[in-house]
Amino acid sequence: MSGHSKWATIKRKKAVTDQKRGSLFTKLVKEITIAAKMGGGDPSGNPRLRLAIDTARDNSMPMDNIQRAVKKGTGELEGVIWDEITYEGYGPAGIALIIETATDNRNRTVADLRHIMSRNNGSLGESGSVSWMFQRKGALEVSRSAATEDLLMELLLDAGLEDLNSDDENYFNVITDIKDLESAKKALEAAGIAYENAKIDLVPENYIELEAEDARKVIKLIDALENNDDVQVVYSNMEISESAMNSLNE
Repeated sequence: MSGHSKWATIKRKKAVTDQKRGSLFTKLVKEITIAAKMGGGDPSGNPRLRLAIDTARDNSMPMDNIQRAVKKGTGELEGVIWDEITYEGYGPAGIALIIETATDNRNRTVADLRHIMSRNNGSLGESGSVSWMFQRKGALEVSRSAATEDLLMELLLDAGLEDLNSDDENYFNVITDIKDLESAKKALEAAGIAYENAKIDLVPENYIELEAEDARKVIKLIDALENNDDVQVVYSNMEISESAMNSLNE
């Protein structure tokens, strides 16, 4: 899974910008509402809801907002009915993209996505055109200042660890089976090790390494997609070369 955490570094920086734009709370409210609708309003029995609430708390969302979103999902409060739709396509340099959306108007969403893709050297594809390249996994990040690689391996091998990526100079990227993500979180909590960005992720089986020029184009496209209110998350199989990372960080 080499390169995954390099892209995670870029996404982490982008997330700060997203939060400043105010779009992050909108996406989190949608996820909480959908999770509550699908699996009920009790986070102890609804792993997706528990993860969504934890993410909202980590991003300082007020508890009142979280509770309202849960109640809209369970039908206790009136609210918009969100449909989850996944789109697939290609970006510059043949990069595969999976775009997960939550929308109240499918026609608007697909029209917006086609427009964004066409303006940024991308194109939407048929269902299944790129999803075979990805596997859904649990993922979280641990700061290198919080633990050593050997300690993480020791703590997490019995908690479902599948891969420990150490490409990022500041973070270890922990990959687990989806069902083991909660076990990994509990193992770290029991050891007093802080983690960040726990989530369900789509991890590519293989990456396409890009140099700076193409990487900038793909990042511009992903930025444009994620700026759309209907888009929840965008996954890609982009790997950024070391020289490109240095150029992007300048």
